[in-house]
Amino acid sequence: MEKGNYSLVTEFIILGLIDQPELQLPLFSLFLGIYIFTVMGNLGMIILIGLSSHLHNPMYYFLCNSSFIDLCQSTVIIPKMLVNFVSEKNIISYSNCMTQFYFFAFFVISECQILAVMAYDRYVAVYHPLHYNLMMSYQVCSWLVGGMYALGLTGATAHTGCLLRVLFCKENAINHYFCDLLPLLNLSCSSTYINEVLALASSTFNIFFPTLTIICSYVLIIASILKIQSTEGRSKVFSTCSSHIATVGVFFGSLTFMYLQPSSVGSMDQGKVSSVFYTIVVPMQNIRIMD
Repeated sequence: MEKGNYSLVTEFIILGLIDQPELQLPLFSLFLGIYIFTVMGNLGMIILIGLSSHLHNPMYYFLCNSSFIDLCQSTVIIPKMLVNFVSEKNIISYSNCMTQFYFFAFFVISECQILAVMAYDRYVAVYHPLHYNLMMSYQVCSWLVGGMYALGLTGATAHTGCLLRVLFCKENAINHYFCDLLPLLNLSCSSTYINEVLALASSTFNIFFPTLTIICSYVLIIASILKIQSTEGRSKVFSTCSSHIATVGVFFGSLTFMYLQPSSVGSMDQGKVSSVFYTIVVPMQNIRIMD
């Protein structure tokens, strides 16, 4: 395509979650409440864990990092979403869109990894209680968290770098409520083959391997729980894992629906609904893990 035949897009229009004007204000109130609850809950958890010396152990160290990720993920997505609910024309500049996508990718990949790390921590605590302090030493925990953020940084940089090579010409209406990868690729007027291969490889790695780690961890945890003679003991162990299992199911289930299903199976409208769970519901639900 010759340069004279097209003009590059400098801003995008975000179509939003729904196109029914009468529902915009109720949804604004709903998501504002969710955001306030999410911010206060996760920020409160970070402060509580930081100030309470008896919570300075691996489980709460990982939970603190999970709360930080959820707090940031919500802040990347929801404030702009709220503005769009009350704006007549929902415009975002090209640079702001790429920035939002970068931080979204960083935090969502980090979330995938921290959920797997938390499952492994629970496995060690239940299956190897006598060696827990040795296997989950401060150095080990630091390496796990550092590796988690490194994977998020690498994935976000790779995705965004490839996305910056994509040309957007005439179409600039994003059929989503934020700058996500697949809706952006649908607007491209250049080849997106590299982006699609990278998206498939990254989604497979960041969904399949953490999910496999979580499943193996909980199979061993359940086997250990069944050996506990006391009903009270079983209930106590299970209660520490149930909230994490619920979060894992919602998060990875919605991610799989969005990124690993064949394109012909679902529409982008269904994808938007699925995205609500891993961008908005899970950061709020994570607060229950401490119960």
